[in-house]
Amino acid sequence: MGTLTEKVILVTGSSKGIGCATTELLGREGAYLVAQYGTDHDGALTATKDIPEDRKLLIHADFNDPSAPKRLWNEAVNWKGRIDVLVANAAIMPEAAFSDSDEAWEAAWYSAIQVNTTAPAFLIREAVNHFLTRGGGDIIGISSWAAQRGAGNMKLGAYSASKAGIAALVKTIARAYGKDGIYAYLISPGVVRTGMSIASAITQGGEEKITASLAMGEWVPPSDIGEMVAFLATGKQKHLSGSTLDINGATYIR
Repeated sequence: MGTLTEKVILVTGSSKGIGCATTELLGREGAYLVAQYGTDHDGALTATKDIPEDRKLLIHADFNDPSAPKRLWNEAVNWKGRIDVLVANAAIMPEAAFSDSDEAWEAAWYSAIQVNTTAPAFLIREAVNHFLTRGGGDIIGISSWAAQRGAGNMKLGAYSASKAGIAALVKTIARAYGKDGIYAYLISPGVVRTGMSIASAITQGGEEKITASLAMGEWVPPSDIGEMVAFLATGKQKHLSGSTLDINGATYIR
């Protein structure tokens, strides 16, 4: 067991990429893990395979369904009677150019806003209200450097806008509820080696082209994000609340 043995942590998007790496690491640190997944049950099983059965709960929740966040939260809280940390990670990356058809643009926009902004916002609301009854808690939002600088891929306008929305919400919570013991942090990754990023790179000329644009000449491993989540989840650095933590290998410095 590690540094998180007393923590009950809900991770969304646990079956792939950043969420999978984060779930695995939090499990190794001894947390009680609630692992949400959308469509990839096998991925969620893989992410939690080394976590003892009594320390994990897998929950299917499709964030395209407006009722899913509340149902997920209620089921998660009922498991151990509380949640100490929410890691709002789940996201999709639909592509549509401004010149595409109305149907393609609308589909990309509405799905990105629903899954990346509205669903986590509703889940975060549940967390805030829960934490107010318990004397505090932690919210860790996984955003993107696209929320600050805009997407490098012009087809990802909906994605960057959706990530900016949740970033603003996390910062608002940090400012509003710090005195209540509710701390909110924003992690802003650059190019992370995930399935979504690889798929996006293909549409921009391939992995080699993307890699050549990076200051360190390499993509961020998902485990780097997981390590930061685990650090924040300990609650030992509450005065980082409200911070945006850039993890992009010095490619975007501000």
